[in-house]
Amino acid sequence: MSSKNDLKKILANLQPTLREESFIFMHSEKPIATLINNLNPIATFIEDEGTTLVISKEVADENSIHYETVFRCISLGVHSSLVSCGLIAKLSGALTQQNIPTNVFAGYFHDHIFIPSDKAKRAMVILSSIEIP
Repeated sequence: MSSKNDLKKILANLQPTLREESFIFMHSEKPIATLINNLNPIATFIEDEGTTLVISKEVADENSIHYETVFRCISLGVHSSLVSCGLIAKLSGALTQQNIPTNVFAGYFHDHIFIPSDKAKRAMVILSSIEIP
């Protein structure tokens, strides 16, 4: 599967999908291997202050992990290049106009946008109607 660089082609092939699960963001200073083995995160990022993990709400509840906000994940079906330019600006701009916050993780093949649960369905409508310049 080859990645796309052209913003018009990327936007024409977004294919946003709202994942069924709910997720939370958490922080820990424990060793990363322990966290991965115990919490099965879908995303991690190591910062100077510790590790940020995105885990399912179900796992958080099972482990009595405190969280403030519950998110849903919209995964983009398009394989955009890691060096493409403008995609996240276009999408987050459209969502910002509707007061919908975004937290984005870029995987090698796809981008994943975390939206507060109560705004996820509205975000899907907006992303599905993005105009191609």
